[in-house]
Amino acid sequence: MLDRRTFAATALASGLGLSADASTTAPEIIRASAIHQVVGFKAPPARIYAALTDASLFDKVVRASAAMNSGMMGKLGSAPTAIDARAGGAFALFGGYVTGFNLVLEPETRLVQAWRAGSWSSDRFSIADFVLAPQGTGTQITFDHRGFPDDAAAHLAKGWHDNYWEPMGRVIT
Repeated sequence: MLDRRTFAATALASGLGLSADASTTAPEIIRASAIHQVVGFKAPPARIYAALTDASLFDKVVRASAAMNSGMMGKLGSAPTAIDARAGGAFALFGGYVTGFNLVLEPETRLVQAWRAGSWSSDRFSIADFVLAPQGTGTQITFDHRGFPDDAAAHLAKGWHDNYWEPMGRVIT
């Protein structure tokens, strides 16, 4: 049975869009216009940064992702994983369904991307901001995603876990 304090805290967190997730180290905040996630990995920042910026490493994440293992990849496209790890460099992920370009690359520390899903209008880009920090012998990513279509928040928040964080934790760390 919940006491009044636990009920109030749960209700407040729910009303603010907070949810706990086993793969996060802090509450997740999901709003119609933004997603904030904090995720921990056992690998050092250099390895996590490389996974986000090296096509051959990120392709391992794609192959381990929920999108690949659910049979969605046939629907998404067949383009190979491509990442030009320079400011202004383009990327194409998940068979070309996710595309964009890199805005900020600070090795082992930060990656900011103009990011879009294939179902969005061709002129619509969101901002995906990955901040990497050492956490013991591992890495903590503080991730913020904003500027996506309002109705995409829940789908995207789940997608980051299912297609980035969980497979990255399995194949990179």
